[in-house]
Amino acid sequence: MTVEARLRECEGCGRMVRLGQLARGTEARCPRCHAVLRRASGSLETPLALALAGLSLYAVTMTLPFLGIRLLGQARVSTIETGALTFGRDGFWMLAVLVILTLVLLPLARLLLLTTVLLGLRAAEPLPWLHRAFRWHERIGAWAMLEVFLFGVLLSYSRLADMAQVQIGPAAYGLAALALAQVALNAWLEPQAVWEALEARGATAAPVRPARLDGPAIGCDSCRLVCEAPAGSTCPRCAATLRERKPDSIARAWALIAAATVLYIPANAYPVMVIVNLGRGGPHTILGGVEEFIHGGFWPLALIVFLASIAVPVLKLAGLATMLIGIHRRSGAGLVVRTRLYRLVEAIGRWSMIDIFVVSILVALVRFGSIAQVTAGIGAVCFAGVVVLTILAAEVFDPRLMWDAAAGREEDEA
Repeated sequence: MTVEARLRECEGCGRMVRLGQLARGTEARCPRCHAVLRRASGSLETPLALALAGLSLYAVTMTLPFLGIRLLGQARVSTIETGALTFGRDGFWMLAVLVILTLVLLPLARLLLLTTVLLGLRAAEPLPWLHRAFRWHERIGAWAMLEVFLFGVLLSYSRLADMAQVQIGPAAYGLAALALAQVALNAWLEPQAVWEALEARGATAAPVRPARLDGPAIGCDSCRLVCEAPAGSTCPRCAATLRERKPDSIARAWALIAAATVLYIPANAYPVMVIVNLGRGGPHTILGGVEEFIHGGFWPLALIVFLASIAVPVLKLAGLATMLIGIHRRSGAGLVVRTRLYRLVEAIGRWSMIDIFVVSILVALVRFGSIAQVTAGIGAVCFAGVVVLTILAAEVFDPRLMWDAAAGREEDEA
């Protein structure tokens, strides 16, 4: 079926919109909440080339030396995963698993899944499970954080340069190139173009029959197909379970926000790491790190740490709580603003991982016994919990419920 005949449910407000023909370089937006529904894209050749380039750069980045330091005649070299391994040896297994997943396994999984799908579409007989592979590629996107780690490297370099002579390895340049390739890939890839290519090649779970504008319809949370099917049935395109709204969204979001709020207090009160250099130093909290950058004259770095580690978590917690309270009050005020706030919260949540990545780099390199030592603190574990819980809270929250609640109040008043 052509793009002109497609319906699309806005994931921000739930409105059904018929998509028209899009010119190259344009995008379709929801007329009610202004969320982007679809971007016009070209062929899938460029995303395939970027994915293959990403795999090559990944091999370089993960196998060659990353950073090294020299202090008083002693030297130490790290690779990308050294920080996670050090966390594990120090007993911080939660941090070790989180860093390995977000920095090593999930970025590789996304590249492999996308490459498999795009190459599979070029085969004479596409594999029947390609739709599941692409669904997982989209599902784990928020948890692959190479570009966030790159900013963590910049912050770590400024701290290491004050302690010792820093040597930049080939993996650091590979990481920069890989992060740029990933950003370009995200900009070029239009998921709906891939889903439609899978349809055209018959690589979907079942034959796809999109819904008509005048009939009953439900939108898939995974692939965004709008089809005529009851809730609880299987999406014919990606095999996900069809649901009118995310199940138990309000209760799960409140529970995750409450847990993150509880952890946020010790995350800021306890040290995220302990730095000892030539017998001087001690515990460092998140706010202490900001103050250290300010006293050293690194105002831009202080601003980055403050925004990512203090302002962003507060914005996520307060923003989600405000949206949930609006649902309970069935408020219709500022729905467009609240929907935009949700999109902002969803987009920036992962950037709070910068502090965890900084700690992982420092503990991997600064291991010179009584001369200089950096170890992780309990505050880092608590802060990592805050980051994970707020990302999950944004994922389980359904912004369409804000519009449903407001519409229900208007019906009751009428």
